[in-house]
Amino acid sequence: MASYAIISVGGKQYRVREGERLLVDRVATEEGQTFSPTVLLVGGDGEPRLAPKDAAVTARVVAQERGPKIRIGKYRKRTGYRRHTGFRAALTRIEIEAIGGGKAASASTKAEKKERPARDEKAPAAVGSVPDGYADMTVADVKGAAGSWSTAELHAALEYEQAHAGRKGAVAALEAALKEKES
Repeated sequence: MASYAIISVGGKQYRVREGERLLVDRVATEEGQTFSPTVLLVGGDGEPRLAPKDAAVTARVVAQERGPKIRIGKYRKRTGYRRHTGFRAALTRIEIEAIGGGKAASASTKAEKKERPARDEKAPAAVGSVPDGYADMTVADVKGAAGSWSTAELHAALEYEQAHAGRKGAVAALEAALKEKES
């Protein structure tokens, strides 16, 4: 179970916890009924997860309320022009009942990532002497490891990037490493 979530209601974002009550813009739901707002982030136990698909926040509408009256006055000097109007925002008081999608869901997504095949396993072997596991490397991994590769490996990795992945950061790191090797 997650300890907090960031939700979006009425175009605004709120950081919420279970049992918390908050005042939001009017929601088209009757009093006492529940709804599920858009979940943007779930966190609290372990790594925070952005836009989780398996997490859900359940909110119950406690009351439909009106905000405080805001007085607006217009005045133009020496003309006798005066206008007054007021405004009260339509608000909804909600209570967060449950935040779902905690550790069990994140563990299953980590297992799915490990089981997922590489981006393009056939391409590196066809290109030539690309370093082992290159297809699974991130741009940061490529930047860190490029200094220890041979010139032939750097050329093969650069050809692979230009033909298949096209990641600008990796291409720039490989080109910089090639310039250092050649000079």
